[in-house]
Amino acid sequence: MLSTLQPPRSLTLLPFRRLHGSKTIASLASSSSPTLDASPASPPQSQILATRRSLLSGETTASEIAKSYLSRIRLTEPQLKCFLHVSENVLKDAQEIDERISRGEEVGPLAGVVIGVKDNICTEGMPSTAASRILEHYRPPFDATAVKKIKEMGGIVVGKTNMDEFGMGSTTEASAFQVTANPWDLTRVPGGSSGGSAAAVAARQCMVSLGSDTGGSVRQPASFCGVVGLKPTYGRVSRFGLMAYASSLDVIGCFGSTVADAGMLLHAVSGYDRFDSTSSKQDVPEFQSQFVSMDSFESKPLKGVRVGLIRETLEEGVDSGVRSATQEAASHLEALGCVLTEVSLPSFSLGLPAYYVIASSESSSNLSRYDGVRYGNQVMADELNKLYECSRGEGFGGEVKMRILMGTYALSAGYYDAYYKRAQQVRTLIRKDFKAALDQNDILISPAAPSAAYKIGEKKDDPLAMYAGDIMTVNVNLAGLPAIVLPCGLVEGGPSGLPVGLQMIGAAFDEEKLLKVGHIFEQTLKGSGFVPPMLPNVA
Repeated sequence: MLSTLQPPRSLTLLPFRRLHGSKTIASLASSSSPTLDASPASPPQSQILATRRSLLSGETTASEIAKSYLSRIRLTEPQLKCFLHVSENVLKDAQEIDERISRGEEVGPLAGVVIGVKDNICTEGMPSTAASRILEHYRPPFDATAVKKIKEMGGIVVGKTNMDEFGMGSTTEASAFQVTANPWDLTRVPGGSSGGSAAAVAARQCMVSLGSDTGGSVRQPASFCGVVGLKPTYGRVSRFGLMAYASSLDVIGCFGSTVADAGMLLHAVSGYDRFDSTSSKQDVPEFQSQFVSMDSFESKPLKGVRVGLIRETLEEGVDSGVRSATQEAASHLEALGCVLTEVSLPSFSLGLPAYYVIASSESSSNLSRYDGVRYGNQVMADELNKLYECSRGEGFGGEVKMRILMGTYALSAGYYDAYYKRAQQVRTLIRKDFKAALDQNDILISPAAPSAAYKIGEKKDDPLAMYAGDIMTVNVNLAGLPAIVLPCGLVEGGPSGLPVGLQMIGAAFDEEKLLKVGHIFEQTLKGSGFVPPMLPNVA
């Protein structure tokens, strides 16, 4: 699928297998991309660490920080529509932190950090609707494990962010309540399904945010909005309190304006949880140790790191600006000392259809509980079948209904082997291909999406074109691997260009390596503030 930002053109494969020492990549860079250089004037800084320093030094208070973010939300929310609900307890929570500091008590590592939470993650006493009419006004009596951990560490949940209904969509246009705009260009989508969480971080309405990623719902919006999006290994973060879409694919992920912020938020929410049988007992590394100052960088800080550029992700259908920005980013990694090679994943093109069969099948099962009797708003009717029909018919939006029907068909008698079973067999092939590639490389890289953000409404009536935009990300979910997306350049479009994200993929439970490489890449990307034009004075 070609982006409308560029005219259609013929695209060819890179004419080489090994990229080490190549001069070809740099010459293809977009003129609007940031300069890649080892000595930037002002690398992006961690807001989490800066907040902690300023609170403990007495330079500012949690209440002042909270008021500043609430003011920005009031100023920008009418245009952006990132939040479905803003908490009434923000200032109260901030005051409690200030009182603890004034008494000399210890405060958690997220004290005073303003955090947005995607609306399919349960928050006690706050609306949690998954952007669906069927859950309108629902207020859970408990916090999701990830939210509970954030609160225990002093984080302030500022509100619930908009999303595609039940996570089914790539633009946030499938929300039952409102359409979120991209802070880089208010006429464009922020991506999805976690578009509200990504746009809120990009617009500095919160410092960091939680999203969920079933097939790219953290990484694609991170690319569209010019922020960092981190999808952990399946099982790294508890799914307890996350409203299920496709249970074998769903993970809770993190957004931040820097790699360090996304990594520290991931550390806070990671770990085994007895309420989620799929959560892992693997030790959680101290991710913060990877976020070293630029002063300690060597001349080749990534010397010897083996990086594989996935060949299939630069083939026909990828916007030329995205392709150039990705190749320029690969060249920069090589300049930092990485050993760069091109790798092939033979099963890559099979991932998209396999994903949609598996995800739709699991969603048809998971969403069967919303019938107006067990869960969900009820529409009164004279008999039971009519009650089910009306409750689900009025409660679910069009995209959700379509995926439920697709999944029900794939699981039906006579079609199970032809669709669901075969999709699971493809999933095994994808895992094997990733394992083979990661046995030879430390990380793999690709674009995060085949295009930059497109216009609101452009693909709403063409679901196949929208689904094709997930081709870069779905395989990672099928394999259960961790991945991070960070901005690597700009392409033409909007008032001042549109951001493009680079995806880095690692081995299972090796988020630490991704964060190290991502942090060094980010810190050495000259002119890489990636601040939307609507916020000219924000660092």
